[in-house]
Amino acid sequence: MQFKELDPIIHSQLRLSVMSHLINVHEAGFTSLKDKTNATSGNLSVQINKLREAGYIDITKHFNNNYPQTTCKITPAGIEAFENYVKAIQSYLSF
Repeated sequence: MQFKELDPIIHSQLRLSVMSHLINVHEAGFTSLKDKTNATSGNLSVQINKLREAGYIDITKHFNNNYPQTTCKITPAGIEAFENYVKAIQSYLSF
């Protein structure tokens, strides 16, 4: 049996945490993601940009009462990539 290749974009621990959260809630603010993942602002910012560049999430930025707010939303491509990642992991576990 040949193992399925794991998506290197999702396979990072922090990016996997972000994707796991977004697969459940579909959309989350930067602060919420930071709290859920225990990541630093800088590291989380870099990792969500990598997910955006891969087309797995959309990022919107706006102001609310003069405070910047960033919202991340999982895309259909992100949902598909996450589901494929889970299937690949399952193939390792059922070996």
